[in-house]
Amino acid sequence: MCLMAARQKLSDGEVSARLSRLSGWTLSGAQIQKTYQFRDFSEAFGFMTRAALAAERRDHHPDWSNSWSRVVVSLSTHDAGGLTELDFEMAEEFDRLIPH
Repeated sequence: MCLMAARQKLSDGEVSARLSRLSGWTLSGAQIQKTYQFRDFSEAFGFMTRAALAAERRDHHPDWSNSWSRVVVSLSTHDAGGLTELDFEMAEEFDRLIPH
């Protein structure tokens, strides 16, 4: 998908369809959100480091917070005024960063 198409605001139906394919992500206003729980701060910080590098590669940065072993991630495309394909691609990429 070209970068411009990835940054076009999705319709409510498109958002619902994409959200149904994600595990643990919820709709919160004009953003999607997920809380990741890790064993400790070091594991949480490692995830945030990998996620930051992924976000920088795509030039699409999350709103997030960290409290010891918990990381809350919110995604939205601010310049599009809502959710775009890029948000869902980032959510999928962040999920792939979780150690199994």
